[in-house]
Amino acid sequence: MKTQQALLLIDLQNDFCPGGALAVEEGDAVIAVANQVAMRFHQRGQPVVATLDWHPHHHGSFASNAGEVPWTMGELDGLPQVWWPDHCVQGSKGAELHPELNRSVLVKQIYKGTDPRTDSYSAFFDNGQRSQTGLDSWLKSQGVTALTVMGLATDYCVKYSVLDALRLGYRVSVIVAGCRGVNLEAGDGERALAEMAASGALLINAEGAEGTLR
Repeated sequence: MKTQQALLLIDLQNDFCPGGALAVEEGDAVIAVANQVAMRFHQRGQPVVATLDWHPHHHGSFASNAGEVPWTMGELDGLPQVWWPDHCVQGSKGAELHPELNRSVLVKQIYKGTDPRTDSYSAFFDNGQRSQTGLDSWLKSQGVTALTVMGLATDYCVKYSVLDALRLGYRVSVIVAGCRGVNLEAGDGERALAEMAASGALLINAEGAEGTLR
């Protein structure tokens, strides 16, 4: 049986790009990579899926709601939590997909982080693994067994999406050139890539070409 591949674009939203509320350095540089790879998947009839952080304005992970200092650590609903600046608020400009992303090839959008009580880095589960986003069941309904993943940010939503995908039994490739990290601590992005590789993901520089950490 032929392996059915899908492309998973993680959180390519305005707030994670330069000028956004939680900007990742060079975050917008991955959009061109996403468009190139997405078009190849689309031309082969393989699904392209985008995830979006989609927080209510009163989300518990926001430093402003927690009364904490942004970028510091705390606890939310019994789980370790970075207190983030308000970002990707439902319906806001910052929550929209980057305007240069080719949305015409998207066949599915997955919204995560909608529960104010818990954050959701992974495209599949909330951080406590208590509820699912529906992505796994949708991929299985399409016969997808392998995922190519890229997006923002390497050390958070990309990493946790990849680790969950591997645990769920998918073969996973990560396009390194299509990822950028938050890097709260220097090297977080590289460490995240190393963890993904150690867990079974294939790191590639471009579709089909094995890559290196960077």
